[in-house]
Amino acid sequence: MKTKITEMFGIEHPIIQGGMHYVGFAEMAAAVSNAGGLGIITALTQKTPADLANEIARCKDMTDKPFGVNITFLPSTTPPDYPGIVEAVIKGGVKVVETAGNNPSAVLPALHDAGIKVIHKCTAVRHALKAQSIGCDAVSVDGFECGGHPGEDDVPNFILLPRAADELEIPFVSSGGQADGRSLVASLAFGAQGMNMGTRFIATKEAPVHENVKQAILAASELDTRLVMRPLRNTERVLNNAGVQSLLEKEKRLGADIKFEDIIDEVAGVYPKIMVNGEMDAGAWSCGMVAGLIHDIPTCKELIDRIMAEAEDIISNQMMGMLAGKVPA
Repeated sequence: MKTKITEMFGIEHPIIQGGMHYVGFAEMAAAVSNAGGLGIITALTQKTPADLANEIARCKDMTDKPFGVNITFLPSTTPPDYPGIVEAVIKGGVKVVETAGNNPSAVLPALHDAGIKVIHKCTAVRHALKAQSIGCDAVSVDGFECGGHPGEDDVPNFILLPRAADELEIPFVSSGGQADGRSLVASLAFGAQGMNMGTRFIATKEAPVHENVKQAILAASELDTRLVMRPLRNTERVLNNAGVQSLLEKEKRLGADIKFEDIIDEVAGVYPKIMVNGEMDAGAWSCGMVAGLIHDIPTCKELIDRIMAEAEDIISNQMMGMLAGKVPA
């Protein structure tokens, strides 16, 4: 299947693995890229630019296919070494960067001068238009269903994706609620040129996370996520657990007086405890509503091959059959 995204990034299938904290290691990115998608290393999971450079090198040892690096720009009094991160990406020969968070305009010239394509994560059409105006090559349009930070507008993909198609000139991919061939075909119908999956890729054999995390996703339904940090206008969709319930109770109790420092124990520094040690009640970790569509733990190749086979069947057989006057089974 060829789309503007497969052509732009040099990949076989229009499927991207989103950047995920303590998930986007070389093993994950290489497995997705070897299966024909675009794997992504998460830069901020690495402690230093030197560590990121080593992770990029490890990924290159595992795949000769294109892969990318996620760079999330966070507001902070002690920000990461972003110039060092960008330098590691450029020197590592990476050809795709997924940016997220704050405006990435400061790094675009250096990345573009190095021949790197930039896809920026957006939760609103106005943000996507801004990304287009500053020179991003593509955007990932994240609906309200997505794990992580869905923004504050609460617009689901059934509305957000066609709105993006109406407004954008650069290609975009869907993100949030993406799991299978149905997701891909629907995204293409809405005008996307591919799809980005996060939670679905955590529940794969190669995902370098504790087995408890994968089993928690399998056990969850579409009703088992919660929105935290909404009072701080930094909303995050997470999987429900005891730590999340404690956080929500604290948010309710403190009301308008809440500060980030009040909930730091439940949201900061918990990813190693959860993803590495499998302490599932340690605090809040990003998970999408798509958990309700996840029922197995395949390899990345099995998953991507299945998605593409399902998509081809829907387009070539079911839909073409309908046009020919056949009632689908």
